[in-house]
Amino acid sequence: MRRADRLFDIIRLLRAARRPMTAAALADELEVTPRTVYRDIATLQARRVPIEGAAGVGYVLRPGFDLPPLMFTAEELEAVALGVRLVRRTRDAKLQAAADSVLTKVLGALPEALRGQIDEPHFYVSTGSTPPAEGLDQAAARRAIRETRKMHIAYVDQNGTCSERVIWPLAMAYYVDATLIGAWCELRTDFRNFRVDRIAKAEVLDERFPADNGRLLAQWFALQKERPPVAPAIAPA
Repeated sequence: MRRADRLFDIIRLLRAARRPMTAAALADELEVTPRTVYRDIATLQARRVPIEGAAGVGYVLRPGFDLPPLMFTAEELEAVALGVRLVRRTRDAKLQAAADSVLTKVLGALPEALRGQIDEPHFYVSTGSTPPAEGLDQAAARRAIRETRKMHIAYVDQNGTCSERVIWPLAMAYYVDATLIGAWCELRTDFRNFRVDRIAKAEVLDERFPADNGRLLAQWFALQKERPPVAPAIAPA
């Protein structure tokens, strides 16, 4: 790793830390020795980066310090370009517009010599085969997740049977061939994954569901690891 990149990463790590970080902890993250971290901290402090602390105690970055804009490595630039193109698979127009906006901002702030790495990347991303969501506004679903609001949906299962349900939307899950809403279903009193292309109608309700400090979401994530969803039969009736 270049020293300039390492100095940037020290600032990034300290900004994200909720408590003082020791030189040993920083060294583990950066895969260098604590002695190297001590030298780098001294360099940053000499450059008036407001890092406070001492060896053996830990270091903190005083609030209010802004990082220099967009100090990206080549791989980080490729990750941004790849991520923006992968968003197209979601068939979520507003999410895609947000991703394109991010890309435009990054391009606008990059030096001319680096723009080609992200504007014309040397890789191809397929559009995937995710069916469009015609009965659901995915942006509204994401808002319901953020605001912990219940949703009323009309859902058509793989057999063509339609059911009316009230769900507690917990997360969006994006696969190459399907996009799902992970939720607690009041009808089944259990977790269910609903394909967005099988939602015939959806309404975000004013009523909220209990966030429960993330317990429901953690349980849903645990279930995905135990039994990953299979696209043809996502949500049993």
